[in-house]
Parts: sequence; structure tokens; C-alpha cells
Amino acid sequence: MSVIGKDRPGLVELVAGIIAGEGGNWLESRMCRLGGEFAGILRIEVPAEKEGALLRALKALDARGLNITVKSDEAALEAGGRRFATLEIIGQDRPGIVREITSALARQGVNVEALNTECDSAPMSGETLFKARAKLTIPESCDVTGLRDELERVAGNLLVDVSFATVEPAG
Repeated sequence: MSVIGKDRPGLVELVAGIIAGEGGNWLESRMCRLGGEFAGILRIEVPAEKEGALLRALKALDARGLNITVKSDEAALEAGGRRFATLEIIGQDRPGIVREITSALARQGVNVEALNTECDSAPMSGETLFKARAKLTIPESCDVTGLRDELERVAGNLLVDVSFATVEPAG
């Protein structure tokens, strides 16, 4: 499910209370405040007989300024045939960095599992510095050397530094 609304204290507790009140279990989540708004995506499980009551209780949060969308879980993709990588980007901020990097990834069939970006003041110069960190899933068919070369070419055109490393899956 996804949760979006104007940020204020107690939002997560409000949603967690409804989930727990209907016998649900909070499995995993990613949530943050950004630009005065609060956004989150989470996975829960709930007994089938409580699903309707939970959905009604969550829908009632619309009146409190929370937009909640609920979808049933789809079968998770098997990890077989995929590799994992991390990508870090840093450089002077300019429009198009995310578009150019993600276009290079998409051309190679690489999936962005997680992406965190921020703009910060550079030490000494005070210029706006763009920073990004991504977790990637690479299909077995992807030529990692070719991917690395393409990322370095794009980074050179954008005048940013790119660090790319494949990683072993946890477990």
C-alpha cells in the first residue's frame, strides 16, 4: 500500500494502529518526508476475514488528509538469473542527470530497485552538488562491462562522477 499526505506528527502511528487493530502485520516499508509531504510504501499481511474492515478503516483516512492506495501483493520475482549492483553519482547539479543515467540503465534492461537523491551545498565552493545512490538488479543477459562503459560515457557527458559495483546478494 502507499500512503501520501501533508506531513505531521503521528501519521505512521495512525496507520500502524489501524493495521494492528485489524490483526494485520507490518512486513516492510520505506517512508520519508519530502517537501512538507509524507510518502510511504509498505507491505502488510492481514487475515482474509479482516481485509474488508481494514480497507474501510484505511479509506476513512481520506477525511484526515491521507491518500492511501492498497493493492494485493503480486508474486515476487525469483532472484535466479539476476545480479545486483550499487551505483553512486556525485557532481554539480544540472537538469537531466537522473534521466540520462536511468536511460542508460533501461537500455541495458537494468531495474532500479531503490533510488535516493539529494542536492547539497558543496564544501568550499557552495555550489549545488547532486548526489544519488541506487540499488540495481541486472539481468544475467546484460554485459556488465558494456553497462559500466555506457555509465562512464554518460557520466563524462554530464560531468559527474559515477561509482558502479556489483554485489553479492544477502543470504
